[in-house]
Amino acid sequence: MSSAEFNTLLLSNADFLKPFAITLTKDAESAKDLYQETMFRALSNQEKYLAGTNIRAWLYTIMRNIFINNYRRKSKQHVCFDNSTNDFLLNTQQVIIGNQAESGLRIKDIQTSVHNLPVIFKKPFILYLDGFKYFEIADILEEPLGTIKSRIHFARKMLKAQVARY
Repeated sequence: MSSAEFNTLLLSNADFLKPFAITLTKDAESAKDLYQETMFRALSNQEKYLAGTNIRAWLYTIMRNIFINNYRRKSKQHVCFDNSTNDFLLNTQQVIIGNQAESGLRIKDIQTSVHNLPVIFKKPFILYLDGFKYFEIADILEEPLGTIKSRIHFARKMLKAQVARY
């Protein structure tokens, strides 16, 4: 199929995409962006279209996949909006006074919990806390990498259980 034939076929079958884009996004501007991106991808991947197949289904699939990928990308982003009218508060450095005695006790409790771990979990966990990477700990302790990862995982799990009691 020539490029001109593909473009004609694409343009004659593209109008049904606009309502589908609005259905997906629920927003007119986002729907326009989705429609535009779909048309761009269809044009840039015209060699992947098999002549004689259902072009509408092909375009629906492209649009749906773009929408899903964008949705997943946005769900991974953590955006925090500040709706306050006092923008000057955003950059102020406020002093927070903590309870040093309580913090010291919690640190001692955590250190005690780490010290009370079984030796097979304590050694890799302490090395991990000291900043060593998993493969470095495996070399130091002469253990397989998977064993080291699981021991550190179980050490964390035990510590969470012990510290949660306080």
